[in-house]
Amino acid sequence: MGDFNGIAKAFTDFYYNTFDTNRSALSALYREQSMLTFETAAIQGTVGIIEKLSSLPFSKIQHQVSTLDAQPSSGEGAILVQVTGALLVDEEQRPMNYAQTFQLLPDGQGSYFVFNDIFRLIYNA
Repeated sequence: MGDFNGIAKAFTDFYYNTFDTNRSALSALYREQSMLTFETAAIQGTVGIIEKLSSLPFSKIQHQVSTLDAQPSSGEGAILVQVTGALLVDEEQRPMNYAQTFQLLPDGQGSYFVFNDIFRLIYNA
């Protein structure tokens, strides 16, 4: 099974650091068959995903990961990653809670790419 927890941790550290500093650089993590569901919008393909992430209406963001769970998800080496946390946007002082799920697939060259990405803000009732 390999070190799926270590891979998941390294991936999420890289993903959120890159998201917080240069969202367009996330394009290296997606492929044309990748799919993002952001709230209710479903987007497929690297170009559309990066356009969506780059067009989000804030200039500064900081992700704070609270939980990170990972499991091997197929015999092909895929990894399922579930993250919960909080994020601060622009000058907002109250963090917003979120949940994000990634399905990582091996890229055949010793690394992984994001096949599925589901992001949802969690609103207080």
